[in-house]
Amino acid sequence: MAQLPLVGGCMCGLLRYEVGTAPLMIYNCHCTNCQKIGGAAFNTSMIVTEASLRFTQGEPALVEWVADSGSTRCGLFCGACGSRIVNGGKPSTGVFSLRAGTLDDTSWVQPVGDTYTRSAQPWVHFVDGGLQAETLPPDFSPFVAAFRAQGRF
Repeated sequence: MAQLPLVGGCMCGLLRYEVGTAPLMIYNCHCTNCQKIGGAAFNTSMIVTEASLRFTQGEPALVEWVADSGSTRCGLFCGACGSRIVNGGKPSTGVFSLRAGTLDDTSWVQPVGDTYTRSAQPWVHFVDGGLQAETLPPDFSPFVAAFRAQGRF
């Protein structure tokens, strides 16, 4: 079981954060944006409210781009080492997609499913028994419900 606040930071340690409330859900995203941003086959995303995220050390740098969905997105990252911490909507949607790998303790992280499976690498195996969506799901409530059912908070 995870303990609040969740804490994490960038690779070099200059940018640190804490999340004061439980995440809404955790899933793997296989969109081409996540693949390019992270240099990997997918990203494990932890959805947190913007209000619950607080940078406790350093100031994040900002980048903007147009996502696979066509919406404008922004990312906050360490300007020194380049580690991406969160992505968000532009204008704000009230939530951030935090890169779960930036947490100090990732031992409790268990994605409930996979999104953008249509652009997943052919060798990737999806979460066993997890939810799947070919693109961005129009309704994330099944992902939220599956995360709550895990009872990690």
